[in-house]
Amino acid sequence: MSTLLDPQTLAKVQGLRLRAKHIVEGLIAGSHRSPHRGFSIEFAEHRDYAPGDDLRYLDWKVLGRTDKYYIKQFEDETNLICNLVVDVSESMRYKSADAAMSKLEYAQCIGATLAWLVLQQQDAVGLVTFDEQVRSLVPPSGSPVQLQQVIDVLQTAESKEKTQIGPLLHELSGRLNRRGLVIVLSDFFDDVDSIMAGLKHLRFRKHDIILMQVLDPAELDFPFDRPTMFHGLEAFPELMADPISVRKAYREEIEAFVNDLRSKSLANQMDYAQIRTDQPFDAVLRNFFNHRNARLV
Repeated sequence: MSTLLDPQTLAKVQGLRLRAKHIVEGLIAGSHRSPHRGFSIEFAEHRDYAPGDDLRYLDWKVLGRTDKYYIKQFEDETNLICNLVVDVSESMRYKSADAAMSKLEYAQCIGATLAWLVLQQQDAVGLVTFDEQVRSLVPPSGSPVQLQQVIDVLQTAESKEKTQIGPLLHELSGRLNRRGLVIVLSDFFDDVDSIMAGLKHLRFRKHDIILMQVLDPAELDFPFDRPTMFHGLEAFPELMADPISVRKAYREEIEAFVNDLRSKSLANQMDYAQIRTDQPFDAVLRNFFNHRNARLV
């Protein structure tokens, strides 16, 4: 595990901007080339191969089918518009006893880092924070002051409301007017079919969509081993339970929920990444960029 970019270390760093700066510097220092290479590239169309073209962009599948040489063309990298959509609902404030950061704090670090990288490559970034409604909306911009504005909104986000992702995404499909990349950072604790309906509306508007599901390790592993009072979030009541007797059923339920969200996302041509809040930030983001590069190039 990286010792400099793990949540335990970064939790001791004061201020979201400084945390993001550490992550960005760690990503670049740990890579011989830009960690976000290909991040803004979107496949557009083919053209005939010409001598001197980079063979990395040769479409080998088309070559195998037709014996013809075609090069994949990509949209101008400088035209990327990236909208970060961050869940600030009450459930995102959960932090188990052994966790260094809440899900929201972790999502804030990921969001601020992605904003930094997008702006660093001279593209535009915007921000939406939400619970059951839009709490803040920072329009996309590539301005030098945009990073600080995004960070200020992220680190002051406050909400005690429940999540209603599906209707919120329908609303955003009408407010995010320019086609771009939409990255949703959330635990997605809501009805999966409702979420998918909202995401499909965004896809219909030609947005490229990435779901980053941020979960606390305790939510996945359920490590509790003695009678425990579980405090309900988002209007759910407190519940005393024997964890040992419910562990198997709980794990089956959370696994089914995560698998349902993942499979429906991929089936609808949306990228999905599950993130645990005990994972080092550099490992999470490198995996993310490697996956994007493998898919797009």
